[in-house]
Amino acid sequence: VQLQASGGGLVQAGGSLRLSCAASGRTLRSYVMGWFRQAPGKEREFVATISWNGGSRSYQGSVKGRFTISRDNAKNTAYLEINSLKPEDTAVYYCAAGQHQSTRVAEYDYWGQGTQVTVSS
Repeated sequence: VQLQASGGGLVQAGGSLRLSCAASGRTLRSYVMGWFRQAPGKEREFVATISWNGGSRSYQGSVKGRFTISRDNAKNTAYLEINSLKPEDTAVYYCAAGQHQSTRVAEYDYWGQGTQVTVSS
């Protein structure tokens, strides 16, 4: 499956963005989806994950209550709604597909190319 992330941009603190992850090649329904992010000089870190049918979601503690992961299997697309953005949210955001809900990078088999989110103070 090929993943294409989009929707990033430059926003002021407190603003919002909606990231999308469009899949092609195979149906997204077969996969758990995750979002990760990587800030300059830091390791890639878990942000959120959602089960194949959307029934189970989990988040990194620092984004809980501000970020919402969702998916539309009919559109073969996953989303990450990010609100109340803070400068420390600045990073490249990656979507990923795998077989198991996990916070670990290694558990995901397919990755999108990333979309840059920059939050100005």
